[in-house]
Amino acid sequence: MQQIRVHATVFALIVATSLAAVRAQQPQQPQQPQPTVRPGEPNPTIPGERTRTPPETPNRPATPPQPAPQQPGAPPVDPDAFASTYKPFPSRTTVIRNATILTGSGPAIERGALLLKDGRIAAVGQAVDAPADALVIDASGKWVTPGIIDTHSHLGVYAAPGIQSLQDGNEMTSPNTAEVWAEHSLWPQDPQFDLSLAGGVTVMQILPGSANLFGGRSVTVKNVPARTAEDMKFPGAPYGLKMACGENPKRVYGSRNTAPQTRMGNVAGYRRAWQAALEYRDSLRRWRTAGSDPEKRPARNLQLETLAGVLDGEILVHNHCYRADEMATMIKIAKEFGFHIASFHHAVEAYKIRDLLAENNICASMWADWWGFKLEAFDGIRENIALVDAAKGCAIVHSDDPNGEQRLNQEAAKAMRAGREAGLTIERADAIKWLTINPAKALGIDKMTGSLDVGKNADVVIWSADPFSVYAHADQVFIDGALMFDRNDPARRPQRDFMTGLLPNGGAR
Repeated sequence: MQQIRVHATVFALIVATSLAAVRAQQPQQPQQPQPTVRPGEPNPTIPGERTRTPPETPNRPATPPQPAPQQPGAPPVDPDAFASTYKPFPSRTTVIRNATILTGSGPAIERGALLLKDGRIAAVGQAVDAPADALVIDASGKWVTPGIIDTHSHLGVYAAPGIQSLQDGNEMTSPNTAEVWAEHSLWPQDPQFDLSLAGGVTVMQILPGSANLFGGRSVTVKNVPARTAEDMKFPGAPYGLKMACGENPKRVYGSRNTAPQTRMGNVAGYRRAWQAALEYRDSLRRWRTAGSDPEKRPARNLQLETLAGVLDGEILVHNHCYRADEMATMIKIAKEFGFHIASFHHAVEAYKIRDLLAENNICASMWADWWGFKLEAFDGIRENIALVDAAKGCAIVHSDDPNGEQRLNQEAAKAMRAGREAGLTIERADAIKWLTINPAKALGIDKMTGSLDVGKNADVVIWSADPFSVYAHADQVFIDGALMFDRNDPARRPQRDFMTGLLPNGGAR
């Protein structure tokens, strides 16, 4: 019996060896790469079929997120590789007369005048002298304001048309992606920029999304036609860091059975990251104190570099946060690690802690009346913006929506109406600050724009009527004194290349 087993084994080995030799002689068919298909999308390998949503993944041990691996080597060869390359468009000296002017920094000026010269505000008041060669605009019956500034925009990173290939705002691969920069996703050809310009928006902060605890760097841009993100980049504007609390991070990562799954997991993730950033920042300080020997420089870490920039006051924190208790927790975290929050975003419960926001010099970027679309947004009220303003806080009307961004003046009007119905006294000269100087403060550019004070950038909107009326349109929009939009002049209504793509009547390109 043992001999039979030996012979059978030898025979099997001979057959297997022969088959392997035959296969080796046959030509190999190249393997076709299998496309990645998302759940619910059409499956190209099975025409007419859609992939099924996978069942819940089995539980596996959760692992805490780790900082991005250190990158050995020298510091960057060109630390200003992504510096602004913005250049103002050509402008001419212009005087606007006979308008109602809301300056963003003082009372309304009736039948006022505004002089724009060399890209800046040269004079404002009821009596303004202008050079003989100045272009004169008679704005009788019209209103003039600073350009609108949106602290929360996703234009260019969630570009139109809203298809999957243009969804570049959320790097949902780790709870901490502080190393990513929104400008590296920004598509200047997004046609929504032109629509916002027609609504009087001259400056906007482009933010990453809110899936992560740390979403990455934001960029502040001027709303001008451009070839690159850097051509739009506001010179001298600090970077922002997008953070998010609440439901979004714990939902995104909790569904993957990894941290964070809870709000306490969120907070642990923030504190772990800030502790690592402190140690990274301090290691760089010790290196500089010891003489900055290039051979001993700590390895560069792009993630911690962003967080260290916040600790040094060079990068401003913009924190997606809905609930009052969570905003209070974030204020305590900021104090623990020694940084400042520039603005809470959405902040539907800001009215509950409006005193804390004012005491800590933190702005609140809010909607006029969005609420209830998820539980953490359930306790929003229409009086939110007005109550924060009444508490001497920095109240801001923001969009977080490409349609809302085109009508931010109407959003501010709704908030003003709600405040007045609650018994608060709100003048138009005060409400315009929610769209201009307050967002400029949150973005760290209030010394350069946000009001019609002499010496500031000539970012100006001429409105057909009271800007807080639903019937008002932005007739003309100036950026750095250059007329970038004119509702009555087709040559001054910019259109991104994307919108000119195909010839009319079915013609080919």
